Amino acid sequence: MDKPTLVILAAGMGSRYGGLKQMDAFTPEGDSIIDFSLYDALQSGFGKFVFIIRKSFEKEFKTIFNKKLDGKAEVEYVFQELENVPEKFRNPDRVKPWGTGHALLMAKTVVTENFAIINADDFYGREAFKVMAKALMETDKTSFNFKTMAYLLKNTVSDHGYVSRGECEVSAKGYLMGVTERTHIEKIDGRLMRKDEHGDLIPIDEDTVVSMNFFGFTPRCFDFAENLLIDFLEKNHADLKAEFYLPTIVNEILKSGEGTVEVLKSNAKWFGVTYKEDKDIVEKAIQDLKAAHVYPKNLWAS
Repeated sequence: MDKPTLVILAAGMGSRYGGLKQMDAFTPEGDSIIDFSLYDALQSGFGKFVFIIRKSFEKEFKTIFNKKLDGKAEVEYVFQELENVPEKFRNPDRVKPWGTGHALLMAKTVVTENFAIINADDFYGREAFKVMAKALMETDKTSFNFKTMAYLLKNTVSDHGYVSRGECEVSAKGYLMGVTERTHIEKIDGRLMRKDEHGDLIPIDEDTVVSMNFFGFTPRCFDFAENLLIDFLEKNHADLKAEFYLPTIVNEILKSGEGTVEVLKSNAKWFGVTYKEDKDIVEKAIQDLKAAHVYPKNLWAS
């Protein structure tokens, strides 16, 4: 059985954070959050890494990660740029990338095995990678049997502003029935609230199951995604803020009836940084994990 690949979404510009979260150090040793995902993935059986980045920070990424991963795994870099869409859809006024669903398609030329996809700036926990790797290794790569890692909303919000999350509807048998992208969820006076379609804040249950863009796919997903992107661009290419999200692809796969998405669960603790103020909490959590010897002091020493 082929080892699965890990695809890392790292082309975002970190506008709410105020800089490139992907490269920021969270330990005295200089580890970024990506370092922990790579380390956990290697320990869990992933054999190749594909970074989806922007050309503007190619040099920094290659300088850092080629050295760390040399001899440990195959590494590829692909680029998500605004011009990576058919010419008729290009908009010279657009500055924001086309979203996580568009980013996924950038990996099509280098991924031929089952793969997981993650955000660069989220800490998912080793057990989550172990559960995902096992599931991918047991999945026929010609099938439309996909996976997603589930987290509880209350464990994924920031105390410092709003976040965007994919709200999951899960069947009694543990399969995904749909994902609704909630682009504004925030904690107000200790309660979790989300904006509805009118922009009004309404309550959302803290135990809502959410997607953190940790999906497991077979290469068959690329066929779906390509057609969907063209449909999306036909309708939205003039909208400077429109984004083609990963959950959009997942929803369309489910609607088609051709594929299934199993909801995987683990006891792994998620944490991440949306805002600069989140950094202290993440640094402390990682420090505690190193102190408990979950991670060595120097991840890439050997």
